[in-house]
Parts: sequence; C-alpha cells; structure tokens
Amino acid sequence: MTDTPPDHLSNDPRSPHYNEAAMNRGIGIRFNGNERRDVEEYCVSEGWIRVAAGRALDRRGQPLTVKLRGTVEPYFHLEA
Repeated sequence: MTDTPPDHLSNDPRSPHYNEAAMNRGIGIRFNGNERRDVEEYCVSEGWIRVAAGRALDRRGQPLTVKLRGTVEPYFHLEA
C-alpha cells in the first residue's frame, strides 16, 4: 500500500469507493484546516466530504448525510 490515501473513499462497505485496506490502516481528515472525525465519505479531487446530518436515518436505517464543500486533506494515522 502507498503512503498516499485514496482520492475518493467511503466507510460504507456497500459503496464502490470502499477500501478495506485503507480503512484498517486508519484515515484522518482535515477539512478547511480543521480535524474532522465524523466523515462518512470524501473526495479530494472534487473537494467535498459527507457527514451525518444529526441523528436522522433514512428508510434503510443509514444516517442521512450532508455534502460540505471545501479543502480536503486525508492522511494515514501514524502506526504505533
């Protein structure tokens, strides 16, 4: 695996952008300079993240998400 996180990543196993190896390694996200721990999905090239919209769920029991636009900087957590 490379030291660069994927351009587009989702934490939902049903998504085509899910990458189990990257998720197991640990991904951190800086969005507009602030650390975010509630990111469901991100895309660096398009400049957006998806975060849960409160505690609301859709009809399949998945959290409703909101797309936020800005500067996305993913990184791998340091291995201890």
